[in-house]
Amino acid sequence: MTRRALVTGASRGIGAAIAHALAAGGHQVAVHYRSGPAAAQAVAEGLPGGGHVTVQGDLGANQAEQVVAETVEKLGGLDVLVNNAGIYFHHPIATTGFEEWQQAWRRTIELNLYGPADLTWHAVRHMTEGGRIINIGSRGAFRGEPDAPAYGAAKAGLHALTQSLAQSLAPQGIAVAGVAPGFVRTDMVTDFLAGPEGDAIRAQSPFNRVAEPEEVASAVAWLATEHATWASGTIIDVNGASHLR
Repeated sequence: MTRRALVTGASRGIGAAIAHALAAGGHQVAVHYRSGPAAAQAVAEGLPGGGHVTVQGDLGANQAEQVVAETVEKLGGLDVLVNNAGIYFHHPIATTGFEEWQQAWRRTIELNLYGPADLTWHAVRHMTEGGRIINIGSRGAFRGEPDAPAYGAAKAGLHALTQSLAQSLAPQGIAVAGVAPGFVRTDMVTDFLAGPEGDAIRAQSPFNRVAEPEEVASAVAWLATEHATWASGTIIDVNGASHLR
């Protein structure tokens, strides 16, 4: 039986790579996007296999129920949820005004933590034994994010949510795990990596490079399989030994 997966923030970058890896593994995939339907449709049409769809919704505006409902309607069910969508605001405490500071915290927590929590609540009501929740966290949750403290805090909260739900959902046969990437090369950071800070970013890893989106996606694809049940509660570091814990 074909398994059905919802990947949030899948119209580009890491999310698009995850969608491709899951489709290559035999999943029908719902490619979620907030804006830019053309990009999401292009991703869906480029996935291996068939039956892939797109779903729209602003997860920072309490639209999780809508996104899950549309996914279930289009795919006929839901077996795997990948909480990948997120935002990153640069807001160091020493140079950020208080109003901007508050806005950065609220918007980051709403999308990076409340969004996954709400999506998971709705998703598990459609899952049966063998279901999977996979949360995309960050090494910043462990090492800190001095220029984006709300991001680090939200991802730490997402890791804690992952481990809490791994325990509470196990009796239903649903496994919950996370992936904590380091710096990943996406189209959004190409110019940044080519600039004066690029060498220092690459040097964070002893491999002297950053991750490719496909390397994060491969970890997610494994966690989505039947073989990964006993990894429930795990946060897999995918950071090229740039941060060890």
